[in-house]
Amino acid sequence: MKLSLVRSACGSLRIHPARPGSRVSVLSRRCPPVGPANSRLILRTASATSSGGASTKIAVDFGKQSQKDEGFECDSSLREIVQSAKEEMAALHRRNPALQPMLAIIQAGEDDSLLEINKKMAGRIGLNITQICLAKECSEDEIVEELLKLNEDPRVHGVYLHLPPASLTSRVLNTLKPEKDVNGVSDLNMGRLVRGDLSKGFVPPVASAVLDLLENRDAPLEGKNVLLVGEDTPLGVAVQCLIERSGMVALRSHWRSKSLQTQVMQADAVVLLGAGKMDVPPTWVRPGAAVIRCEPTLETDEPTIEMSSKSGFGYLTAAYRSQNVVRSCRRWLQEQQYRPWHLRSLKLQPLTPVPSDIEISRAQTPKPVDQLAEEIGLLPEELEAYGRSKAKVRLSLLDRLHAQPDGKYVLVAGITPTPLGEGKSTVTIGLVQALSAHLKLNSFACLRQPSQGPTFGVKGGAAGGGYAQVIPMEEFNLHLTGDIHAITAANNLVAAAIDARMLHEATQSDKALFSRLVPSVNGVRKFSPIQISRLHRLGINKTDPASLTPKEISTFVRLDLDPSKITWQRVLDTNDRFLRKITVGQASTEKGQIRETGFDIAVASEIMAILALADSLEDMKNRLARMVVGTSRSGEPVTAEDLGVSGALAVLMKDAIKPTLMQTLEGTPVFVHAGPFANIAHGNSSVLADKLALKLVGRDGFVVTEAGFGADIGMEKFFNIKCRASGLQPNVVVLVATIRALKMHGGGPNVSAGAPLPREYIDENLSLVAGGCHSNLRKQIQIAHLFGVPVVVALNVFKTDTQAEIDLVCQLAKECGASDAVPCHHWAQGGRGSLELAQAVNEAASRPSNFQFLYNKEMPIVEKIRTIAKKVYGADDIKLSPEAEAKIDYYSQQGYGTLPICMAKTHLSLSHMPDKKGTPTGFVLPIRDVRASIGAGFIYPLVGTMSTMPGLPTRPCFYDIDLNPVTEEITGLF
Repeated sequence: MKLSLVRSACGSLRIHPARPGSRVSVLSRRCPPVGPANSRLILRTASATSSGGASTKIAVDFGKQSQKDEGFECDSSLREIVQSAKEEMAALHRRNPALQPMLAIIQAGEDDSLLEINKKMAGRIGLNITQICLAKECSEDEIVEELLKLNEDPRVHGVYLHLPPASLTSRVLNTLKPEKDVNGVSDLNMGRLVRGDLSKGFVPPVASAVLDLLENRDAPLEGKNVLLVGEDTPLGVAVQCLIERSGMVALRSHWRSKSLQTQVMQADAVVLLGAGKMDVPPTWVRPGAAVIRCEPTLETDEPTIEMSSKSGFGYLTAAYRSQNVVRSCRRWLQEQQYRPWHLRSLKLQPLTPVPSDIEISRAQTPKPVDQLAEEIGLLPEELEAYGRSKAKVRLSLLDRLHAQPDGKYVLVAGITPTPLGEGKSTVTIGLVQALSAHLKLNSFACLRQPSQGPTFGVKGGAAGGGYAQVIPMEEFNLHLTGDIHAITAANNLVAAAIDARMLHEATQSDKALFSRLVPSVNGVRKFSPIQISRLHRLGINKTDPASLTPKEISTFVRLDLDPSKITWQRVLDTNDRFLRKITVGQASTEKGQIRETGFDIAVASEIMAILALADSLEDMKNRLARMVVGTSRSGEPVTAEDLGVSGALAVLMKDAIKPTLMQTLEGTPVFVHAGPFANIAHGNSSVLADKLALKLVGRDGFVVTEAGFGADIGMEKFFNIKCRASGLQPNVVVLVATIRALKMHGGGPNVSAGAPLPREYIDENLSLVAGGCHSNLRKQIQIAHLFGVPVVVALNVFKTDTQAEIDLVCQLAKECGASDAVPCHHWAQGGRGSLELAQAVNEAASRPSNFQFLYNKEMPIVEKIRTIAKKVYGADDIKLSPEAEAKIDYYSQQGYGTLPICMAKTHLSLSHMPDKKGTPTGFVLPIRDVRASIGAGFIYPLVGTMSTMPGLPTRPCFYDIDLNPVTEEITGLF
């Protein structure tokens, strides 16, 4: 016996048990009883021998016996439909044994006769049924509310609206999702039927039953006339369409027609639609003609209702409805599979000279994000739109496509850059535009979300540039979907919790603290789940607050944070140098709890690094709980979970964990997600964005992601930190170089942001170019080869570069070990300018990759640091400060020694000295300090002084940023 329950809309509950051995479970909401509602069919055949207008009514009961008359029989049709539906169900269960299709019936009042018919039919086929009884006088809003719930219920595959005609308003019909409209009554499904497109729609079961009866007469009706009598209703339209497609001629008439009698007498069959108490006299019907009376009714004392509820027509209709539910479930299951892309590229018309980035962005109209999502195989329920051009993508996609093979994984890194940057983002975007829009290969770009600090400071935005951009670029660079704001809120909640806890511990006794931390509510005192977790970590295996000893209470309530060893700072997504060191607690209300602290920029928060490395919501929650915010006076680490705040952090971050979908100028998809610092963190976009994209592109597609700074920093951390966390292995590294950066490494003069470039960088100078290739470019290629990954060099071409310089770089790059080296003109030409790069990447990705990590994570912390310093940076050795040595010993004792290393050093040189270009040698790498991001899962040694809060220059970018109050257009962003 299988029972299912659901709470009634009217407050009571009723249980419908299924027959022993059946697979149907029926859910019911009980409401005030009203008369049953059903569809009646009376079929009459006129006979040449009948007299006095006598006619025979035929009702077929499919419960135990079948009534027949004059050779007309429906039982065989019913058996065929049931058998067909059962075979479809069996096929579904072979693919997914746990799948159980469900039909939901919404009705006004209580109708057990209808329920019984559908229950019996569902039992034969193997469906579940839920019956939702609304009040007889239910409002449109009440019906819509129920429909919205059923629309979002993944267990429900079909909805039957058994309501009075007045309740079937356009709003009601079109609220129901067409894919669950198994009665075929919505405007979309009716339109599909009229157009003859039934690949997604449903035929109304009543219309199917009428056609079945007509087609299964002894005398075939093909080419015969069938008269439909009644008002113009959707049911009439459906019946007419089916009749005409079956080779019969459908004629329409109304009860008011003066020629009705003549039309009836000439018809081979008559279908009466919505006749009410009206009927055609038997004398009008020609001998041998069939009369089908079909109408939905809501009556209370009609004597024929009991008979009609047991009629063959009721069972026949229920069978077709159940068949539609099975087909709906099959379509749903098909939609859950991987869906091939149907990407529509956006056309580019590059101009010369190239306009500003924001002008180019504004000149292109992006596709609506829901359209883009559909083109790349996302389901509507997997999308959370944020306006017209961007949307969050739900992580449920990973469950749906878990069996789908991953695509090819490409990392874009760079040589050691000038302070101006060398264009890794533009190369990334140009590459995916070339792959998707021109080579017609599925591809996805995965980019970091930019901080507003550089956007309003000196560097500007990070949406790419020229004709290789993410659009709309102003939305990309400003706020996006609020992830950084969520990180800011979560980070500062931790900071507030730290100072508040220190204040309360300093000013209250153990008893007072315990009383407030575990308050009595309605006379009951109990621990919250997060407090029980803390008790277990302390070795106190108790759950009753009254059972704790005074010593246990003291241990529980006292974190005893050492103010001088708090490592957690507040954050703000603005460059503000005056917040680097501040004093807090100076108000009299803080009772002397004054301490020095500071602000970091928001993207330097450990929570940002966690967002980038988490592979699920649960993983993120656990990582947030493990974050170490400081040390107690006894030397024990204090975590966010100890503070009791980790659950709240997960709540603040629950939407931020979903990647944001956008598009390039050529309409190819982009995930924008996370943006951790590339010095004290790992400088890569999120693991989740990469994983989602790898499933979406398919086995032969490409996911192109970018690592911050040069390959010695961003790429090394991508391999050793991100790939360890994700379990993913890259197929190709694209190493971005520019002529100006190579000239700098070949001995050219210093390059400074905001200052004009020296002549050496504008005029042709092959010796400087060659020097840069043989030094820095060669070293960065060698670093990639340490990990066993092939390298394609992408030369980002500027208008001042000469052909001789371009040819020389491509030649020398291949001599230095690159699989290929190609010039890229994406900034001026879009994807077409990166076709050579796309072809080179496609070729390199087809070769086997022998990926390996640089070090074993079980190695001691010191040896892991030494390995990176010597093999990646080219140092002779490392030198640890006493403070660094002490920290390493402490972290090893705490069990953190197996974490990977995230080196925090300058990005302007392979060494720790920013002015040493090319490939420095003969240096010892100084390790000033060692810190840990336990939640993120890495140790970060500090090489020199690292600023985590940038400052504003004399003339920041915001001088040029403005808004037109009439058009709301933004100017000055780049």
